[in-house]
Amino acid sequence: MGEFELIKRYFLRPERAGQRDSLVAVGIGDDCALLQPRPGTQLAISCDMLVEGRHFFSDVDPESLGHKALAVNLSDLAACGAKPLAFTLALALPSADPAWLAGFSRGLLALADLHGCELLGGDTTQGPLNICITVFGEVPWVNGQSQALLRSGAKPGDDIYVSGSLGQARLALDGLRGSIKLSPKTLAHTRLRLERPTPRVALGLALRGIASAAIDVSDGLLGDLSHVLTASKVGASITLEVAIKLISNYATTTGTYEVFSSQLTKKCQLGLVLAGGDDYELAFTAPASRRGQVEAAAKQSQTCVTRIGQIDAGQALRLLDAQGQSVPNTWASFDHFA
Repeated sequence: MGEFELIKRYFLRPERAGQRDSLVAVGIGDDCALLQPRPGTQLAISCDMLVEGRHFFSDVDPESLGHKALAVNLSDLAACGAKPLAFTLALALPSADPAWLAGFSRGLLALADLHGCELLGGDTTQGPLNICITVFGEVPWVNGQSQALLRSGAKPGDDIYVSGSLGQARLALDGLRGSIKLSPKTLAHTRLRLERPTPRVALGLALRGIASAAIDVSDGLLGDLSHVLTASKVGASITLEVAIKLISNYATTTGTYEVFSSQLTKKCQLGLVLAGGDDYELAFTAPASRRGQVEAAAKQSQTCVTRIGQIDAGQALRLLDAQGQSVPNTWASFDHFA
């Protein structure tokens, strides 16, 4: 199978041309795709790369990999409060395996359809398995101001929230590596969190005009939150007794809570929550006066949110125990080059 036959068979969907969003003037088939932004909007653009052996195991289900490849990019749009529009795909493959390509494209395009995100084109080549997606979204531009959620808007006194749950993806990774023994049921449920994350697009859209700052949690809560603190020139206090509950939000609903309550020490649970990574949840801030609006946004988007702390003056990140006393921060988030 040649390169152009591969694209035509697995990624070109001519039957959708008549359904295409009016923003996509030209899609797959030309040297460049053309997007026509709506009046009063800005384009939000993000790019992520997934490399075999670094971001995923070689035996990962290709349908799950297709899902995750787009999900991690949609998560960036969610953190910006941007509506997904379209994406490009650059794909390096060791070989053109029909079964693998069918599964990968099925997972990729199913999530794209769910969010109305059109595949515009990209590139394919032979080489070590490597997936690079660039995604495009839109945010309103109202009265000379962008409605995008940025990292730089947090203010002292703002509440700090996290969506969904944290820690299960890293627990699955440790289970797959064999550094912790998990029951088949627990591994299956947590592996879904690792390989098929849910981008919180609906929550990000609902938080426009409510949240003061936001970021998606990909490398670990503390590390990603520190980017918000740096950009906003503020500090924060996180209550560990509240944060640790983030690991059980998902576990309780799937019947796998026993591993967190009986098999893992409290320190281990905190490590998974604070520095686990690969969660693709949203960490965001909002004024305390908007707690009711945050609750309404969570309900509207059908997403659980947990208030875990507060933004402070200064630029320190403090971790507090149940008595409000500071405890040492011994957790480091993921860094590709550390």
